[in-house]
Amino acid sequence: MAKNSKRRPFVLHTRVVTGTGGGPEKTILNSPRFLKPYGIDSACLFMRPPEDPGFLTLEAKAHAAGAEIIGVDDTGPFDRNVVKECIRVCRERNVDIWHAHDYKSNALGLLVKRFHDMKLVTTAHGWVRFTRKTPLYYWIDRFSMKRYDQVVCVSQDLEERCRGIRIPEHKLSLIDNAIVVDDYDPSPPTGAERSRFGFGSDAVILGACGRLSEEKGFDLLINAISHFVRNGQNIGLVIAGEGHLREELQRQIDELRLQNNVCLAGFLADPRQLYRAIDIFVLSSLREGLPNVVLEAMASKRPLVATNCNSVPRLVTNGENGIVVDCNNEDQLYRGIRTYIESPETAANFATAGRQTVEEKFSFHRRMDRMVAVYRSLGSSLELRIEARPIQQSSAQLVEAT
Repeated sequence: MAKNSKRRPFVLHTRVVTGTGGGPEKTILNSPRFLKPYGIDSACLFMRPPEDPGFLTLEAKAHAAGAEIIGVDDTGPFDRNVVKECIRVCRERNVDIWHAHDYKSNALGLLVKRFHDMKLVTTAHGWVRFTRKTPLYYWIDRFSMKRYDQVVCVSQDLEERCRGIRIPEHKLSLIDNAIVVDDYDPSPPTGAERSRFGFGSDAVILGACGRLSEEKGFDLLINAISHFVRNGQNIGLVIAGEGHLREELQRQIDELRLQNNVCLAGFLADPRQLYRAIDIFVLSSLREGLPNVVLEAMASKRPLVATNCNSVPRLVTNGENGIVVDCNNEDQLYRGIRTYIESPETAANFATAGRQTVEEKFSFHRRMDRMVAVYRSLGSSLELRIEARPIQQSSAQLVEAT
């Protein structure tokens, strides 16, 4: 790879998005400003449906994060123009590292590398919604990742899967998701923040966040709330997010007569609105990696009830910084929430411990230290300059996504 040793290395993050994207976009858009102190330039290339209005939201988030965003129109799997545009961008920017974040950008990296010499890195974020096309996506991922220089996994189960498809150990790195901790306000909610979702100061308000799809287990959480209501508890639940189960979940709410207790808030451009309004955060998922929403709720100093799916137990220790319950167990969800309602002292202690856990183990600075180490492992042609002092991040720069 013939590179100018005086030129700053360039990393191109790539991913397919529809609408406003999802959890991985938060990490991708926050990465460029954290890479600058290491002497690395970076941009984010997103392949999106033409004229997708949701992309305007991503552009606004990128601007807030100080990240350059490049949009490429993508009409489908046979759109040759996508390949041409990716080659053009790589040549114009003299890209050193193609960092892919999904199956299609993994496959594109292999194609583009034939026309522009660069290193290939991918982050395995995992599949959360299973469809008839998922086996094909898995196959493309397996085929591509085996041919990449480095594979980053955001959870232990993904790392084990990569070992299972015989990706060499020296190519694998486990790097947890992380957040900019100082951008989350740990103070108690105000009346105005609670009233945003239609609840008064006397109600116990629960929050949940994510795609409205089967793997999130929101139906179980709604059922758990119905037990509290029948027992006379003044309780509310706000679920932030959109998805194909919205009508089904609303029908469940109506049938249980929970219209005054459960709010499907839809997409929130800034999910901190949710964390600021609630007393307790609940993760009811059946499948997850290491969820950003859990990190964000803990950084917001909100007590947590979470299912023990995949990497959650690496973040939440039952009885120390949160309550961990079995997946697909409505009764345990109910009892976990009840513990906090009956013991505000326990809720406060776990909330404080949760914030401390994120500060010490899951800060974005810590994550990017490890990511830069992965980039450095790619060879002497990518020698990186590391500044003595890290950059300081302000709350105005935080990138949010549901």
